[in-house]
Amino acid sequence: MCRGDKELRHTLPPHHISAPGRLCKGSDVSVCAWFPAPNGAGPRVPVSLRTGAFRRRGHPLRTQLLGRSGLHVTPLVLGTMMFGAWGNRDHDDCVRIIHAALDAGINTLDAADVYAFGETEEIVGKAIKGRRDDIVLATKFCEPVGPGPVNRSGGSRRWIVRAVEDSLRRLGTDYIDVYQMHRPDPDTDIDETLSALSDLVRSGKVRTIGSSNFPAGDLVEAQWVSDRRGHERFRSEQLSYSIFDRHAEYDALPVAERYGLGVLVWSPLNGGWLTGKYRPGSEPPEGSRAATNADHFDFRADDARAAKLARIEALEAIARDAKLTLIELALGFVIAHRAVTAAIIGPRTMEQLESQITAADVVLDHEILDRIDEVVAPGVNLHQTGAGDRPRALTESAYRRR
Repeated sequence: MCRGDKELRHTLPPHHISAPGRLCKGSDVSVCAWFPAPNGAGPRVPVSLRTGAFRRRGHPLRTQLLGRSGLHVTPLVLGTMMFGAWGNRDHDDCVRIIHAALDAGINTLDAADVYAFGETEEIVGKAIKGRRDDIVLATKFCEPVGPGPVNRSGGSRRWIVRAVEDSLRRLGTDYIDVYQMHRPDPDTDIDETLSALSDLVRSGKVRTIGSSNFPAGDLVEAQWVSDRRGHERFRSEQLSYSIFDRHAEYDALPVAERYGLGVLVWSPLNGGWLTGKYRPGSEPPEGSRAATNADHFDFRADDARAAKLARIEALEAIARDAKLTLIELALGFVIAHRAVTAAIIGPRTMEQLESQITAADVVLDHEILDRIDEVVAPGVNLHQTGAGDRPRALTESAYRRR
């Protein structure tokens, strides 16, 4: 049985209480999700993309502020890296997936110019025609967009001015809501980068700026330079964080919270490990990220692979007790961190979207979170080969040798 309304008011935030429909998962209400019922009353609304509220356009998901930007974003952001040559090559299907996510209530899309070397932004541009005003559109710059001469990547003013125009053209829009630096650029003074980005904000081509994969020290430096030089501040940080990758709890997340940065989390399912599809003695499914990039996702790293596989069963037991899927548990864990604004999901197929969208209103209680901490302790990183916030000096010898 679900707890009564009076008791629920002491366990759920106000945005859950105000909705007229209710769905409670688990007899102990470890997780509760609230959804509008038809006409403000009636039976509980099923959580499904195919039926019920999640197929209705404009279904209102709760939102949070992206740091101090003033932008409201949903707890799940649709990542688009799998749309195009790096994943789903069917443009029409990709557009359908984007539309389904928007119809389900997601209001934020995240892209990058480097994804499929520009193809992904073109797909996103097709999908948002006629819906631009309802979307928070984020994209990134800094990585090289395909082979080419020098000065075609990084954080220089020369490249930023070119990169933003290319992204605007591919996206079919005249402004970007959140323009993010994909990684630190050790070759360019951050003052130069922030100066150029500030000009883009003043020109109206960019509404706010953010960083991605910045170590804690670089986050602090960027805030200090903005304050000292009068530049626009990074208002958000995009970082890797999951049950299996908790290194950000040491420094990046506390720093983000200290400076009021919104936090968008990429790889909250740790490259698919937290879907439960990888099993002992089996090869990764065809088309999965581990199949196409096994080294990056620790599938060939024996120690990391064994460590993850050993914990999957325990996490699945926690999920079952909470009446959740492992995916919902993993996404709910990320969203539960006080410094996190939203988790970025990156579906390649409609089925993957359907399995992830149901986590949008999942709220994990302290007992469930404590049990997760017992499986993977705070600050522990089982994701050995793909930590997104590693300084380049750790991965490229040229940046640590004379």
